[in-house]
Amino acid sequence: MIDLSFDLLTWVAGALVALALASWWAHRSYRRFLQKARGPASQALSIGLTTPLDAIIEPLSRHHPGQSGLMSLLDNADAFAVRAEAAAQAGRSLDLMYYIWRLDLAGQLLLDALLAAADRGVRVRLLLDDVNVQSFDRSFLALSQHPMIEVRLFNPTRNRGAALRRAVEMLLGLSRFNRRMHGKLWIADGRLAVVGGRNIGDTYFGVPDGGRTSIDADVMLVGPKVAEVEAVFDAYWNLGLSLPIAALWPGFKVSGARFRRRLRRRITSAASRRFMTASLAGRSAETILTGRLHWTASVTVLADPPEKAYGAHSAPWISTTIATILNSAEHEVRLITPYFVPGRVGAEGLARLAGRGAKLLLMTNALSATDKVLVYGAYRHYRGPLLKAGARIFEFSKPARPGGKREVLHSKIFVIDGRRALVGSPNFDMRSAFTNTELGLLFEEPAIVAELSTFFAKLSEPDNAYEVTLGNAGLRWSVTRPGLPATMTVEPEASGTRRAVSWLVGRLPIQSYL
Repeated sequence: MIDLSFDLLTWVAGALVALALASWWAHRSYRRFLQKARGPASQALSIGLTTPLDAIIEPLSRHHPGQSGLMSLLDNADAFAVRAEAAAQAGRSLDLMYYIWRLDLAGQLLLDALLAAADRGVRVRLLLDDVNVQSFDRSFLALSQHPMIEVRLFNPTRNRGAALRRAVEMLLGLSRFNRRMHGKLWIADGRLAVVGGRNIGDTYFGVPDGGRTSIDADVMLVGPKVAEVEAVFDAYWNLGLSLPIAALWPGFKVSGARFRRRLRRRITSAASRRFMTASLAGRSAETILTGRLHWTASVTVLADPPEKAYGAHSAPWISTTIATILNSAEHEVRLITPYFVPGRVGAEGLARLAGRGAKLLLMTNALSATDKVLVYGAYRHYRGPLLKAGARIFEFSKPARPGGKREVLHSKIFVIDGRRALVGSPNFDMRSAFTNTELGLLFEEPAIVAELSTFFAKLSEPDNAYEVTLGNAGLRWSVTRPGLPATMTVEPEASGTRRAVSWLVGRLPIQSYL
């Protein structure tokens, strides 16, 4: 008699051994490829006094020695205008790092700004996370053909344009490919840096008819701390995992002239002209870049070491710093995060904070508004325990526009005791803590901290959010919507499918991946 169980175990064991060997071989092969394909090291250019941006920023810096200037960018139009004008006034360098750069209207307008700067002789270094570039390779290849522009991809796959081979490569190297560069930086002439949560695309700048609009937050920084931001960019740019896009497409030719023609047609369209006019609103470069600056000596640049992409603790990770900052709170924490999956340790830390009498106010996306239903499913675990500890929880969900999608919260903001604030790319979730690399600015500046507190208060108003509370039989949502009860015991305005999916995900052991 044939022992089928033995045969099955043999096949399973053989398959696991084969998979392990294939993964080992793929890892070794990729390491050799990295050594061969990596580009030459380069550093930020020395600051000077010869560019239009120098002329705008340097006199202000001179009158505030030892201080940094900060400007909050909570309005989507302002966030676009600052980037566009920083590129237009740059005369030396543009160093940009993004998790997502979409080639929609806003994305192509800003690509055109990079090309225009490069045509003037500005050196452009563009570092993009690979996971969102795959379908846009040709455009970024064409961009990189300019002698003043280099495009590098962070932690890229070798297989381009071949979906099956790419899927196999990612499966064999899943642990490494799961690690992404989530930070966002826009640095011009070493004088100005924009740090925050916005990627590049219509949704992040509120382009009309651009689909879903994101509620987001950045901070613009000028002064001596910009040099530290440049050093962070250089560390990521020169990491062995950041490869020139041209090295991934050896011998592949793209017509730069055709790319420019396509780009020109898009940016001269009526929709593009209307958006540019509305964003700039007739303001001068000086008004856009300096009109709302506040100066302070208390600014700290926070950044995960790029080696975090290897899982290495070459320096403290930003999640450790955030935990220390939160633990230092004396009377209040206001936390805005689109994706809230704190894990056991994070949740216990927040509960202790609330338990010792500090007010804990949390804002995240409602199930009806979130663009990540799976993440909401993981978040379900933490609502009850935090509410029992004394926290207040608000779920953002503005009424949808007629015929349109709901706005989605994408801001990442921590306000501590109404005195300090952190704005950047980290969500309060497991991916930001342990997997992705993140960036942010920690600062004390009364006017901007007050502005961020007001921002929280506005988002948490009944017209914009539901408040979640504990009832006798479970959770309750306070609702101010025509046709709905004032109190609900299930997630308001969410479809049955969304509720079912989030309920199921909440019972799966996958929180660390969300």
